[in-house]
Amino acid sequence: MSVCHCLACQQRTGSVFGAQARFAQEAVTISGTSKEFVRVGDEGTRITFNFCPHCGSTVYYKLPEGFVAIPVGAFADPSFPAPSVSVYEERMHSWVQIPGAVTHIA
Repeated sequence: MSVCHCLACQQRTGSVFGAQARFAQEAVTISGTSKEFVRVGDEGTRITFNFCPHCGSTVYYKLPEGFVAIPVGAFADPSFPAPSVSVYEERMHSWVQIPGAVTHIA
């Protein structure tokens, strides 16, 4: 799982970071209906987000590197494992601290 502090993620989630679980695209089977929204990130990357057509929650999104990302909150599991990677830390709010042993990528 990773934590992203990029500005586009902060705006999209309404939080100071976005927490996501990433899976190889070939290991994921997607079924059901969703609504799509394309967002351009801080570095110009276009990502298609898929939302529940009933409640509007982000269900998943595909990353250009061949991964499917699922927001950790979508699992509705308070015991979900802590992050193992933290990215875009140069945009992190000064009071945010990532607990535990994580790989830090500026």
